[in-house]
Amino acid sequence: MVGTDARGAVDWLVSVAPDPDATRWEWERHPLGVTLLPAGRLWDVLILTGELGHPTLDVLTRLTDRPGPVLADSGDSRMGYFVPPGTAARWIGTGVRTAGPGTWIVVPYPGRATGGVRWLVPPDGTGILTDPGVLELAMHEAAARVAVRRGRDPGE
Repeated sequence: MVGTDARGAVDWLVSVAPDPDATRWEWERHPLGVTLLPAGRLWDVLILTGELGHPTLDVLTRLTDRPGPVLADSGDSRMGYFVPPGTAARWIGTGVRTAGPGTWIVVPYPGRATGGVRWLVPPDGTGILTDPGVLELAMHEAAARVAVRRGRDPGE
């Protein structure tokens, strides 16, 4: 994704920065290939544990043609799902951290390898986000799978 798609994704991502041009310049030259971007303007981020996040992504990709962007940290212990702004303020699920207005997230440059975070589903520049209702359904199914794998009744 080094070509046009990456440029569109970069344009979309940096559009939320207080100074998009300066952010792009610094981001392109940052040795780790990451930058901090504010959540809450074009997207919020729901952060799941890797244990729940990975099976959720598996279910989500069956439920929708293309989920919104998804980040993972280097150890796969956390995954961040990009959802519409306002979702963080309304989210009431337990075990899910939220990033909305007033929070910043570490974002890797699309199409480049980094040492810290990476895109599992990279942004494509169109602004597609994951529908929170569909994400919640995927999380429920994934949680049931995790419970069965652990030998517990999912209704417990």
